[in-house]
Amino acid sequence: MLNFKGIPGTYKKYKTLILSIVVLALILLPVILVIHNTVDIISKLRAYHYIGLDAAYKNSISVQGEGKVYAKPDIAIVNLSVVTEGTNLKDVQDKNSRKMNGVVDFLKGFGIEEKDIKTINYQIYPRYNYENRAVPTIIGYEINQTLEVKIRNLEKIGEILDKSVSAGINQVSSLRFWVDKDDELKEGARKLAIEDAKKKAETLADNLGIKLVKIIGFTEDTGYYPMPTYKEAAGMGGGEMPNIQTGENEITVNVSIIYEID
Repeated sequence: MLNFKGIPGTYKKYKTLILSIVVLALILLPVILVIHNTVDIISKLRAYHYIGLDAAYKNSISVQGEGKVYAKPDIAIVNLSVVTEGTNLKDVQDKNSRKMNGVVDFLKGFGIEEKDIKTINYQIYPRYNYENRAVPTIIGYEINQTLEVKIRNLEKIGEILDKSVSAGINQVSSLRFWVDKDDELKEGARKLAIEDAKKKAETLADNLGIKLVKIIGFTEDTGYYPMPTYKEAAGMGGGEMPNIQTGENEITVNVSIIYEID
């Protein structure tokens, strides 16, 4: 250790220098720490930006596959509505309720279970008179109540639609056909789609002269396309019974597979 005690001026000079260095270090230390932390944060943000994007930045190819299966539907779904008009709201409500209760009893009489009858709409519309008046006045009301009905006995669709009018229904809409338990059908379509994608990947790899290493990404999209057909659907309510053809339903699965390549 240096000893400056014998040289007072020199000791004072170096003491002042050392104190200046210490003070400067104390001042610069927070700045250095801030710069260090900022660089560390930026590095982490850059690393975070690439999380989940490895597949996109590796050598890779993406292929799509499609699988389709067809099946005859085993359930029909239809919307049946009772629309009632009148000048007194309470009377219109009572009349509409009586009609709808009769429709529900009619449907149950055809063997349709309560779980397959669901109210999906109940709306009250005021009717206005706009003629020669500054302020429109209410002249009546319209109530629209709609049931969604599942018909599992497809042989009775035409008869149910025809006789529902006599029971009180005055609006029929959204007739569509469905496969009630379609999990196995979707699985079959998925397998076909994956096989289609794999074949495309193998062909592409052969054409490009590359090697498929492993699958590093997979997505799937399932589409359900009911395709009903109608014949002679006129004449409901006392005329000729509508002839409803159920056709087939198409279930489509599209997949996208990303392969790492070498």
